[in-house]
Amino acid sequence: MIVRGAVLREMGLPKPYAESRPLRIEEVELAPPGPGELLVRIRAAGLCHSDLSVIDGSRPRVMPMLLGHEATGEVVQSEAPGFAAGDTVGFAFVPACGACGPCAEGRAALCEPGAASNTAGTLLSGGRRLDGVHHHLGVSGFADHAVVSARSAVKIDPALPPEIAALFGCAVMTGVGAVVNTAQVRAGQSAVVFGLGGVGLSALLGAALVGAHPLVAVDVVPEKLELARALGATHAVAAGPDTVEEVRAATSGGADYAFETVGSGKVLEQAYAATRRGGTTVTVGLPHPSQTFSVPAVSLVAEERTVKGSYLGSAIPSRDIPRYIALYQAGRLPVDRLLTATVGLDNLNEAFDTLAAGTSIRQVLLL
Repeated sequence: MIVRGAVLREMGLPKPYAESRPLRIEEVELAPPGPGELLVRIRAAGLCHSDLSVIDGSRPRVMPMLLGHEATGEVVQSEAPGFAAGDTVGFAFVPACGACGPCAEGRAALCEPGAASNTAGTLLSGGRRLDGVHHHLGVSGFADHAVVSARSAVKIDPALPPEIAALFGCAVMTGVGAVVNTAQVRAGQSAVVFGLGGVGLSALLGAALVGAHPLVAVDVVPEKLELARALGATHAVAAGPDTVEEVRAATSGGADYAFETVGSGKVLEQAYAATRRGGTTVTVGLPHPSQTFSVPAVSLVAEERTVKGSYLGSAIPSRDIPRYIALYQAGRLPVDRLLTATVGLDNLNEAFDTLAAGTSIRQVLLL
């Protein structure tokens, strides 16, 4: 079949994207699903910094590529057990094979075949169903239809509005998961979140959910700090030269847990400096591969500090996505507050200008 989608053929084109037009809306031939795969009618897809990182070249990928990884839709054709036409599904951006070492340990985010296929721009099988175009993180959700591995899909409640359902596949799973899975924050422990995009605010929601206190939000955008307060932050700190001191003052000497969601080595150093003795710094953002960070080596031993990475929120998507949706539906995880705007396929370049400017939280493409 022929699908209409947003194809990136060259990374690193200059901003504004409204002029350089890195995403071209093209018709691409999509082959039918193979064994273990699904054909899905995409309903909505979130615009994420991980997409922007491919567009600007800071997250190099094979080209050309049909972008979009945070999405939801309806199964049209199933070649996999457990799924049927009409099922509503959300996607995880790492397909978990279920058989490799990390999968056997319950660490789906580190699936080895899943990582290899994502790097190669293929589906989990190693094949491509897009003619002459690579898949993005096993999803390629910026199109009206997609073929995905069933290992990338999770059945979800069809009553959920698609513009909300899409958010659970990346922003919510990554941010909330960093708090409840990676860090395992407990009620009464202090936390700080550096960066208030979709993932950062999801982490803040997760921290509020588990009862973190005090809960500090850090960003450069005043409106995001206001929203963070409305979502449960006890303190809002404008990012700047005094950030670390202000965070340490708000948390009586440093936070038990600091979450870095910006994807910056420099911000990661700030997050580390803002944790207390014995504290844990969790980094969630994806920096350019050339970036490094440095910390006083002695502090890791003498102060028993910990630095942890969190990918996909250390999630088991088939377990966590339905759980987070249930919490949203119960009013305990107000994910809808992350939605800034909905956009159309023909306006994606302009929408990524908005994302790059840092003035939006989550824009969602409706298809």
